[in-house]
Amino acid sequence: MGTQGPDDDKYHSKVDERTAEEKAIDAWLPITSSRNAKWWYSAFHNVTAMVGAGVLSLPFAMSELGWGPGVTVMIISWIVTFYTLWQMVEMHEMVPGKRFDRYHELGQHAFGEKLGLWIVVPQQLVVEVGVDIVYMVTGGKSLKKFHDLVCADCKKIRLTYFIMIFSSAHFVLSHLPNFNSISGVSLAAAVMSLSYSTIAWGASVDKGVQKDVQYGYKATTTAGTVFNFFSALGDVAFAYAGHNVVLEIQSTIPSTPEKPSKVPMWRGVIVAYVVVALCYFPVALIGYWMFGNKVDDNILITLEKPIWLIAMANMFVVVHVIGSYQIYAMPVFDMIETVLYKKLKFRPSWYVRFVSRNIYVGFTMFVAISFPFFGGLLGFFGGFAFAPTTYFLPCIMWLAIYKPRKFSLSWWTNWICIILGILLMIVAPIGALRQIILQAKDYDFYS
Repeated sequence: MGTQGPDDDKYHSKVDERTAEEKAIDAWLPITSSRNAKWWYSAFHNVTAMVGAGVLSLPFAMSELGWGPGVTVMIISWIVTFYTLWQMVEMHEMVPGKRFDRYHELGQHAFGEKLGLWIVVPQQLVVEVGVDIVYMVTGGKSLKKFHDLVCADCKKIRLTYFIMIFSSAHFVLSHLPNFNSISGVSLAAAVMSLSYSTIAWGASVDKGVQKDVQYGYKATTTAGTVFNFFSALGDVAFAYAGHNVVLEIQSTIPSTPEKPSKVPMWRGVIVAYVVVALCYFPVALIGYWMFGNKVDDNILITLEKPIWLIAMANMFVVVHVIGSYQIYAMPVFDMIETVLYKKLKFRPSWYVRFVSRNIYVGFTMFVAISFPFFGGLLGFFGGFAFAPTTYFLPCIMWLAIYKPRKFSLSWWTNWICIILGILLMIVAPIGALRQIILQAKDYDFYS
């Protein structure tokens, strides 16, 4: 279960019973190879993980939810996910002498060795691989938008090629070994997220409320309105996704009995969630206020002028999703390499890492080219996978491990989060699948 890293001797009182081979593998794996991160690393890693493609879809989600439900869902999601993220940080070192460095290790502690793996790993993989696919699409679309804005008279280039251009960066960056080695990329991405979010709501204010703005539901049928509402819930869930990498990020922070890692980690999380609020709420509320139900599923598409500013914002998005892709890919790389080294008995080496990571990047690129439906993908992955791992799985583990007294405040709080999360997981993918089908019917694969 929990593993011991090279810098954890002061924290762990138990005798390290790992073999020399196991120690060598743990020293090579991305998650446990380096434990010297500072608290601000967790701040910008978490900002990079959370504020991504999701923030650009929030005005569109508001248009499908409406003012009252939209504001309510935004606020409740922020509060619930802040609470469940606190739970994750607390549970990282809940057992003296042991650190749960990975989400599935905490799941194994809560549910058992085998059941914990089957509950957590499939969901975490769907989230992390799904996010990387969506970010491939987002990066490609943003590059295409930049090209079309700065060179309106140039020959039109298919989105497929822009996705391939975007992926080329990851064929290089994916070979950085661990979280600490991508801290510079992550910091740049965090700064870019705040920058393009500010541009999004600032340019919306500059355009002002449109003359023919309407705030009613865009769908012409009751069924369409309901399905769009469900899909919008998934869009909001997609925007709060940092839980899937929070334990892995915390594992890079050194820990001692006097100063456990949760102290600097929590400081970074608070800073990150303040930044999340500064990005999400202005973009969602102002974007919807100005454009109503005519806003696109990516607000930067709606904002066409001033050309230089929107072009710059699209490049900021590209830089940010490059960093976000790497944040979500790192735990996947860790899982792949764990299987290769511990199950298939490969020896840790740069060429095994080179081949396995290139195959992963190539796979996400291929799927993104095959299914370039930004809005539908957000809703589907947001509801199907993000809701469990973000909204209610931490609560279930909390109840299983700590067993709070029935009908106590902790008991009620966790069950409310569980019920809300399960409802979200059921309804959001239904609406999103409908949206994907509609987008596929209208999509020109040769554009």
